[in-house]
Amino acid sequence: MVPSVETTFPQTPLSRNRSYTLLWTSRTLSELGFHTTLIALPLLALAVTGSPAVAGLLQSINAVAQLVTGLPAGALVDRWPRKAIMLVCEAARAVVLTTLVVALVTDTVTVWHLFVVTAVVGACAAVFDPAEEATLPAIVPAAQLPTAIALNTARSHVGQLSGTSLGGILFGVRKVFPFLLDALTHLVAFLLLLFVRVPPRDPAPRPKGGLLAEVREGVAWVLRQRFIRTISLYVIGLNFLFQVLYITAIVSLGLVGTSSTQIGFMAAMFGAGGLLGAMCAPWLYRKLNHTVAIAGVFWALAALTPFMAFQDNGYLMGGLLAGMAFLAPTANTIVGTYQLLLTPDEFRGRMSSVMNLCGGLSVAGGAGLAGLLLEWVPSAWVFTGCAVALAALAIAVTSSGILRRLPGAGSTGEAEGQRKVPS
Repeated sequence: MVPSVETTFPQTPLSRNRSYTLLWTSRTLSELGFHTTLIALPLLALAVTGSPAVAGLLQSINAVAQLVTGLPAGALVDRWPRKAIMLVCEAARAVVLTTLVVALVTDTVTVWHLFVVTAVVGACAAVFDPAEEATLPAIVPAAQLPTAIALNTARSHVGQLSGTSLGGILFGVRKVFPFLLDALTHLVAFLLLLFVRVPPRDPAPRPKGGLLAEVREGVAWVLRQRFIRTISLYVIGLNFLFQVLYITAIVSLGLVGTSSTQIGFMAAMFGAGGLLGAMCAPWLYRKLNHTVAIAGVFWALAALTPFMAFQDNGYLMGGLLAGMAFLAPTANTIVGTYQLLLTPDEFRGRMSSVMNLCGGLSVAGGAGLAGLLLEWVPSAWVFTGCAVALAALAIAVTSSGILRRLPGAGSTGEAEGQRKVPS
């Protein structure tokens, strides 16, 4: 059975939860700085070396650092105090970015320095994310988890939109400014985290064999959970196909001579659609049937994708992407809530790291496939193929027996003793 316990949202608002508010604010600043640096690092590489290859390699190093660190990070999060892990990550990012600021001021930046900064920033992100997610049920009541997850999704959209824009603007004023801002945001985030109160955890028994055995144990546990396994496969497929769509949309507009302003506006509309959806997600979570909400994301993409094949206007393409993005935060809230409540505390870090790894691989694979396809076939064919694949995926999700047994709107697994893994 899927856990089904009717919950009433507490009268005390989440905004009065001191630890969650501090953690949310800290992470918002960290996300802002991360995306500021993410856009500024390739620009700095171009300015220092003049090589587009080096700029592209920086992006690859960031992604590889996150993927390589991902699974061990989950085991460490389940082994060590999670607040301490988050503090170390923020401190490491602040220090390494400060070294880059100093190098820029003294005009001593090297390519290898940029590689090290990128790798550290990526690895810290891979460690911090499961630590934060695993900490959430310890500081937020189960009935408020959906709202907390939705607010975290909104935070990510805000950080991406504002950080990307700010990074480009600040770099244009002076090259050091984006990295100075990032170093300061991580420093402030570190200070805020010091005041987050995380209840102590009982030490869980660990398998013999060290970290590798713990990683294997976590992966095996995730694979045994039918609900988590099933929904994860669907979400991985959706992320993969959407990445193909997104890259194809950008390339197809560029090939027909659409202005960079329109393409930039398209990306902003996509982000705005996700942000609006995240703001509405707590209300939609309570009002929509959970099965309908999850399946609705797949059907929305399947229905809107064919229209993308006939667009050469960035604004209209952005409207389609915004429509696709709107329901995604609600589905993410539902899936994230069930995953956290179905997972025992001693496995939450590893569950999160497995999900993050799968998400990263699906995004990277989708982007790579889009590039290969567009070398050989027209973009309209790629859109058509994605529409067919999304429709098949939507039918599979709608007919999935395990998802049809999800409880109705506003319900979720709550009490520790009442959680049961779907069978």
